[in-house]
Amino acid sequence: MNTSPSVAFVSRLFALFERIPHSLIAFLGRFSIAAVFWKSGQTKVEGFAIDLFNGTFELGWPHLSSSAVYLFQNEYKLPLLSPELAAHLSATAEHVFPVLLLIGLGTRFAALALLGMTAVIEIFVYPDAYPVHGTWAAVLLYLIAKGPGRWSLDHLIARHFNRP
Repeated sequence: MNTSPSVAFVSRLFALFERIPHSLIAFLGRFSIAAVFWKSGQTKVEGFAIDLFNGTFELGWPHLSSSAVYLFQNEYKLPLLSPELAAHLSATAEHVFPVLLLIGLGTRFAALALLGMTAVIEIFVYPDAYPVHGTWAAVLLYLIAKGPGRWSLDHLIARHFNRP
């Protein structure tokens, strides 16, 4: 059966796309989604700031900013949690889980935690932001389903323990 040159070209192009390594996709996903949550967490604390892209580097003892508590009291209004507790939990999660994603340690669990956080944000805080939250969820689900790839501590640990 003869195929047209355009069909053959598209087939070759798709075959090339399929050669994009999972580790590259996972690393880009881990880095990108970690940056989203890290930057959000940085808005909730004072005394500790790290942003490698704009050169901010302030090491100190982090403490919750008054604006973070204010947001949880007046704008976010999560059910079942006091604004103070919700602000602390959020700021902590937005610093711990992104670091775990970046280094690829406990990646699937860190992604699951951030997916839960994304769901809470979508349902209770910004329900009209579903296009953004859907993008976050897609990246996090990919990491949960496929793992962090070879460029991760998870991979190194698994390789170490799978040796005879």
